[in-house]
Amino acid sequence: MSSNDSLDRAESVRKGAELDLERLRTWLEGQGVRGEIEVLQFPRGYSNLTYLLRVGDREIVLRRPPVGVKIASAHDMGREHRILSKLHAVWPKVPRTLAFCENDSVLGAPFYVMERVEGVILRAKTPPGLELGEQRMRHLSESLVDTLVEIHSVDLAAAGLSDLGKPQGYIERQVRGWTERYEKAKTDEIPELAEVAKWLAENMPPESGATLIHNDFKYDNVVYAPDLSRIVAVLDWEMATLGDPLMDLGCTLGYWIDATDPPMMQAMRFGPTNLPGNLTRMQIVDRYQEKSGREVTNLPFYFTFALMKLAVVGQQLYARYVKGLTQDPRYALLIEGVRGLSRAGIQVIASRRIDTLST
Repeated sequence: MSSNDSLDRAESVRKGAELDLERLRTWLEGQGVRGEIEVLQFPRGYSNLTYLLRVGDREIVLRRPPVGVKIASAHDMGREHRILSKLHAVWPKVPRTLAFCENDSVLGAPFYVMERVEGVILRAKTPPGLELGEQRMRHLSESLVDTLVEIHSVDLAAAGLSDLGKPQGYIERQVRGWTERYEKAKTDEIPELAEVAKWLAENMPPESGATLIHNDFKYDNVVYAPDLSRIVAVLDWEMATLGDPLMDLGCTLGYWIDATDPPMMQAMRFGPTNLPGNLTRMQIVDRYQEKSGREVTNLPFYFTFALMKLAVVGQQLYARYVKGLTQDPRYALLIEGVRGLSRAGIQVIASRRIDTLST
């Protein structure tokens, strides 16, 4: 298999996620992009919709909110466009933006377009023929941690992003906000999730500082060079803000499934984190401390919050399915993930450890 066979690929547009090609063509022409349009969709992900547009001999990427969703703060295309535009000027590992459309009349929601960064995105299922031996996985996982450290080291003033968020009180707002989101999206009684939320509210640590944080940093949101030598881009900045970097580290740990984790957790992987050679969750913490110079304390809190946040996201998506707002069959099974993540949170609270899950 050639290296190009492992590059991230778009597929046919899913039912219910189609774009109005005539209106899109007119808008693109106004931005100086002319030609017949072929539209494909990147099939992964549950949140914002991402499309590949082939216009003449160009390939560009379009991002828009999910159909039927009106949560502006969670799907603010203008904000994400601004973050990428400003970041690109000081840190090269983000795609270059091309244009933003705030007019709902074009596609029914605001959207933006950006350059396509071609490369390899590592997902839970490894493409056939892609060699991910122990030495390579060690390098890939170390590169991931090092890139997170880079994000937390961005010069906010130089990037013009000092006003991106309100870092003071960030942890308290996150715990309260995700608890409220769960209550609004609840469809089933899950007492373990309520218990986790209560514990988090009663055990918040002091804030460790404020940096740019990504809030969704994991293997399938980074693009590696075709030869897997380095990370060339970080994607999906919709939840980025200014806040405690240890909360961001915790988010990554929540996505990170170790090889020793139980089958229920293995089924929720967002990348090949369980392959031999990967750093473990504890090794991620060790490397982060080494590269960033930050001491990481209160690990059970950050990891438990990450598990709760993932559970709430799953609940929100499952609620959309229950309400008939999506026909994507993947959403129907998410409630079991919500239950499993809640049980995992209870285990972490009881053991005060992030390296052993048995649920």
